[in-house]
Amino acid sequence: MKIISISSEYIKLDQFLKLADCVPTGGMAKALLADGAVKVNGEAEERRGRKLYPGDKIEVEGSGTFQVAGPKAP
Repeated sequence: MKIISISSEYIKLDQFLKLADCVPTGGMAKALLADGAVKVNGEAEERRGRKLYPGDKIEVEGSGTFQVAGPKAP
């Protein structure tokens, strides 16, 4: 499982897919979601605007499993 750190309270799913290098563009993220290739916390997700918070687990077919992590404390 790869840990992806974010610097804000949440990140939208399409932005997360780009940050995790699963897709290069938002359009490709939309297509990936429409194909049902993404699961959030074990459930299929098609909404690219879905808010992800630290602790959420994302499974992407062909790319692996990721977990959202919040900003690191100084």
